[in-house]
Amino acid sequence: MVAGELDSVRRALELDDVMYEKIVDSSVEWEGKIFSVEHQRVELSDGTLDWREIVKHHGGAGVVAVIDGKVCLVRQYRVALGRMTLEIPAGKVDPTEPRELCASRELTEETGLVAERLELLTESYGAPGFTNEHTSVYFAHGLEQGAAHLDEGEFLNVVWVPVDVAILAIRAGLIDDAKTVSGILAAKAYGML
Repeated sequence: MVAGELDSVRRALELDDVMYEKIVDSSVEWEGKIFSVEHQRVELSDGTLDWREIVKHHGGAGVVAVIDGKVCLVRQYRVALGRMTLEIPAGKVDPTEPRELCASRELTEETGLVAERLELLTESYGAPGFTNEHTSVYFAHGLEQGAAHLDEGEFLNVVWVPVDVAILAIRAGLIDDAKTVSGILAAKAYGML
């Protein structure tokens, strides 16, 4: 991408008085261990008022780990979806934890893999219409296999999927987790796979 094209993307992300929403009032409606829910009253650009329900979340970090042309995915049941998913190893960031440290910790906890170093691949917001949940996705370099140590109450299996099959599975909607899709496609686009 030439610099001018990237500048046009930056300009498209600048605040726009016509589409800006000003928070007039905000109250925490519910607070849990992982996230909280705020009810916000906003003033729209035409002066009218409306409501927003916002999920505030500490965010997460995940890792694209590849050995011998196969990407490491974790298979687990997601009750919110009522089905199994295939996802890159990932987890929630503790409030003061650096994102890269979280990614490294989750990779080892869930898979036993230890990376020599992690390289930031991409950042994503899974559902910016109602949550600020932000996920940093890293690429693992210099992998070695160690022992996994899952959190209490965490049940998953490690599945190794050939990279080309993972990309086909994304297109077929079989791998549909946002951080996993963005991480694998970013790694492919950057020539890491």
